[in-house]
Amino acid sequence: MFSRIKALHELGIKIHLHCFEYGRGQQPELNKYCEEVIYYERETLAGIPLRLPYIVTSRINALLLKNLLKDNYPVLLEGIHCTYYLYHGELMHKKVVVQMHNVEYQYYHQLAKASNNLYKKFYYNLESRLLKKYENLVSRKAKFIAINEEDKETYQKTFLAKDVEFLPAFLPYNKVKSLTGAGNFCLYHGNLSVAENEKTALWLLQNIFNHCEIPFFIAGKNPSALLKEETKKNKNARIFENPNEDKMAELIQNAQLHLMPSFNCTGIKIKILNALFNGRFIITNSASLKGTGLDTLCEIAESPMDYEQKINELFGKSFSQNDINKRKEILETMYDNEKNAQQLISWL
Repeated sequence: MFSRIKALHELGIKIHLHCFEYGRGQQPELNKYCEEVIYYERETLAGIPLRLPYIVTSRINALLLKNLLKDNYPVLLEGIHCTYYLYHGELMHKKVVVQMHNVEYQYYHQLAKASNNLYKKFYYNLESRLLKKYENLVSRKAKFIAINEEDKETYQKTFLAKDVEFLPAFLPYNKVKSLTGAGNFCLYHGNLSVAENEKTALWLLQNIFNHCEIPFFIAGKNPSALLKEETKKNKNARIFENPNEDKMAELIQNAQLHLMPSFNCTGIKIKILNALFNGRFIITNSASLKGTGLDTLCEIAESPMDYEQKINELFGKSFSQNDINKRKEILETMYDNEKNAQQLISWL
């Protein structure tokens, strides 16, 4: 979202940013790119949502609506999360575009499958059911922008959305900076406090590196005690807890292999794009690439045996200038922030 704001600003668009603040504090950096930044408090409800999704009802705010109705400016809504006033009809006289982040009901269904916490599993399943009904109702009320072709197709076929387009994600990098040569470790990185990411890291430890002698690094935010304990059991594994931005960039650039199986296959995985722009070889499953157009830039593996075979095949292999050129040809065209911002402006 920040990259999208910067790209629009650089093309002369004046942005009035409305955002919910619930824990990270106000961000002065945003003032460089926006005419104004207005913060709202997100409601935290004690009860269980029964009619509308919690991610939507917790962002209902009378002051936000009042501010949106002060003028005739077009409105870009980030995610299904912020669409209540579109759903409820108050924005029907304004030009509204919704930037989807995922097909949210699928995302929450997959969060439920990944969670071992019974309360969270119940909540995610309930939220998924409510989101499916809600997305069906809201999907024909404005233009929707999908982050990959698969999500676009889901909205067209499942919800019969008539006005949905694909636009690639806006990224903080626009040039491929991968290094040639070979690294000496495999890497999995992500926010390790997210259940799906922890599940993936544990799957790699227990199914691939339980009998593999190749060094395996795990890096990310707030790993659990369980994950740290499982990592300690493997003499070839190491965990980097809460690395700073420079350290994470160093790990991504120096790794030989990025292992990125995904159990939650909606939207697009920004960490895969990060590795494509800045790292060497990537091994992931086909479902995580569906609709992205990036299949030819990654190695595909589904089972533990597939992963072992690919690791043995690629570990020690030199990443070449031809590999980099192939990435440049696809990535620097598809993820051109200026070009994509111009397209977004035309829709607004």
